[in-house]
Amino acid sequence: MLNLYRLLINLVLLISPLIIILRLIKKKEHPIRFKEKFCFFPIKRGNGKLVWFHGSSVGEILSIIPLVEKLEKNKSIKKILITSSTLSSSKVLTKFKLKKTVHQFFPIDANFLTKKFLDYWNPAIAIFVESEIWPNMLVNVKKKSIPLVLLNARITKKSYKKWKMISLLSKFLFESFNISFPQNYETKKYLHSLGVKKIKFLGNLKFSESKTQKNITLNKNIEKIFKSRKIWCAASTHEGEEKICAEAHQKLKKKYKKLLTVIIPRHVHRVNDIYKEILDMGFKVQIHSKKSKIKKDTDIYLVDTYGETKSFFKICNTVFLGGSIVNHGGQNPLEPARFGCKILHGPNIQNFTEVYRLLNKENLSFKFYNTNQLAKSVNQSLNQNINFSKKITKLKKIGSNILNHTSTEINCFL
Repeated sequence: MLNLYRLLINLVLLISPLIIILRLIKKKEHPIRFKEKFCFFPIKRGNGKLVWFHGSSVGEILSIIPLVEKLEKNKSIKKILITSSTLSSSKVLTKFKLKKTVHQFFPIDANFLTKKFLDYWNPAIAIFVESEIWPNMLVNVKKKSIPLVLLNARITKKSYKKWKMISLLSKFLFESFNISFPQNYETKKYLHSLGVKKIKFLGNLKFSESKTQKNITLNKNIEKIFKSRKIWCAASTHEGEEKICAEAHQKLKKKYKKLLTVIIPRHVHRVNDIYKEILDMGFKVQIHSKKSKIKKDTDIYLVDTYGETKSFFKICNTVFLGGSIVNHGGQNPLEPARFGCKILHGPNIQNFTEVYRLLNKENLSFKFYNTNQLAKSVNQSLNQNINFSKKITKLKKIGSNILNHTSTEINCFL
């Protein structure tokens, strides 16, 4: 099975120049740094102990930042390498004040490229985040006797069924991990079945909070205008959800003439399509990056920049979190929760079931099924003075405990 995978990945490697060109056209690749995926190394490794984290995209990278900040204080660690696969994940790292940490794009999982990558970086430990399983890289990590950790592991029912279809390969791969830290009990059960030898449940690392994120504030004029109007936010929206939010806005505007709806799509490259769609519905729309003065009759404020979402959470007490109306599985609700936002979500939250269960129990999040219910929930929030300070303190304490325990476990390998 591994040989078949290697054959397929080599075929992908052959057509990779075409794939890269298409991704460059779509602005999904860095025009220079894409070469890192073929093991070009623009950063010098230097001497000393290096800790390596790998996460696929923005969500995974954000989840490890608090742990990376903590490990940077360890004097025995000279450098921390973070690899990821997406352009957006590389950009988000610039929002944090990290001194020892560098970023490189993860190489294509061809056998010779993974060997070259490991020979160059020679990490003291390899930490894979959530569900990043790359066969050739895992095999070569084990050949070099590098401790291998699956951190904040997440296996869904759907992905578990896929792994079981290739049970011989999956058992071989999952046995490679020295230890796995699942983020929920469902994953713990699946990891045991897939062959992970040592499993330790510490909790979801996404509860922890960064201490070094650069203070990002909105333009004072924007804040002033926002504070003078009724405002709510739809964040991490996926295709189809922006239209529903616009329809909810239309219903709410009958009562709130100065209502402003902020929409922050999960993938900012979709902004032009969203702009046209909402404009065709008859709404007045402005795009954040244009930096033009917000007009009094603007209905929808469309955010198309990276790293400013938290700034909007600070001034919006109600947030609809996307990926939950469409069948995506939801997005991480902990970030808006830390800012005291009331969180609204659709029924499809299977990727964050346990997190939402806790938030629902604390009355920090609320489910809706259609546009009318969304509008009703937003209406209730606009008429309330929301204060979740005690509940937020509880969340932060949970996050701090998980972070401290995880840091202790990782340091055992160093």
